[in-house]
Amino acid sequence: MAQRYGGRYSPDGSEKLPDAAPRRPFDGQRAARASGRSGLLFIAPLPLLVAAFTGPPVQLALTLAAFALLIAAAFMTREGLRAQEEYEARKIARRPGLPRKMLGSALVGAGLFLAGLADGSALNGIIFGVIGTALHFLAFGPDPLRSKGMEGIDTFQQDRVARAVGEAEKHLAAIRDAATRAQDRQIEARVERFITTAREMFRTVEEDPRDLTAARKYMGVYLIGARDATVRYADIWARTRDEQARRDYAALLDDLERNFTAQTQAFLRDDKADLDVEIEVLRERLAREGIAPQTTGQE
Repeated sequence: MAQRYGGRYSPDGSEKLPDAAPRRPFDGQRAARASGRSGLLFIAPLPLLVAAFTGPPVQLALTLAAFALLIAAAFMTREGLRAQEEYEARKIARRPGLPRKMLGSALVGAGLFLAGLADGSALNGIIFGVIGTALHFLAFGPDPLRSKGMEGIDTFQQDRVARAVGEAEKHLAAIRDAATRAQDRQIEARVERFITTAREMFRTVEEDPRDLTAARKYMGVYLIGARDATVRYADIWARTRDEQARRDYAALLDDLERNFTAQTQAFLRDDKADLDVEIEVLRERLAREGIAPQTTGQE
C-alpha cells in the first residue's frame, strides 16, 4: 500500500514543531491585486521599442518618450493599488497623499497621445489619449479620496501611531526576510502566523491611539528582539541544521504570539470597560434630567 512520504526536512515531516494557538493559514491576509492586472501595463508598451527604431529621429524621440510615460503609468498604477489595499485593510485610514492611480490614467493618456503623434497625426494622438485615459480609469478606478474612520480622532495622536506602525512593519519585513533565508517551510509558516498576530495589535492601536503607550515595547523592543533572533537562527540553521536551535526559535515565536495576543485582548477589554463607563455616565445624566430609558418586555 502506498504511504505518504515524510522526512525530517519535509514540510509535514514526522518531527513537528510545538503547536501554538490554532489559526487558519490565511487569517488576516488579503489577495494581492497590485501584481495582477497592473502587470499587463508593463508589457503593453513593449511594441513601441520596436517601432521606435523604424522611423526618422523625430519619431524615435516621440516613441521613446511615449514608452517612458507608459512605463511610468504602470509603476504609478501598481503603487496606487498597493496603497488602496492598505487603505481598505484598515478600519481607520487616511486617504493616500498622492492619487497614484488617477495620475497613472493621466500618464497613459499622455503616452498614447505621443504614440499617435509619432505617426504624424495629432488627431490620432488626441483620440488615443482620451480613450486610453478613460479605459485606464474604468479598469482601475479612482484612488480613495477621503479618510475613513477619522471622525473624533486626534490627528496628532494618529500621526504618532502611523509612525510607530511604520517602524514596526519594517521590523516585521526584516523578520520575514530572515525566515525566508532559512529555507524552512514550517518556520516560515510560523513566522507568517506571528506577523498576522502582531498586525492585529497594530490595527487595535490604530483604532484607539491611547493604547500606543502600552504597545510601544511590543512594537519596538520585542519586535527588534524577534528580528535579531530570527537573523541569528537563519545563520545557525544555514550552517549546522541545529534542531535544538530550531525548537528554541519556535518556542520563542510561541511565547511572542501568546504575549501579543494577550496584550491585544487587554486593549479590547479596556475599550469595552471605557464604553461601559460612558454608557453608565450617560444613563445617570438622563436620570437626573428625568428622561427614563426605554425598556423592553413585560413589567
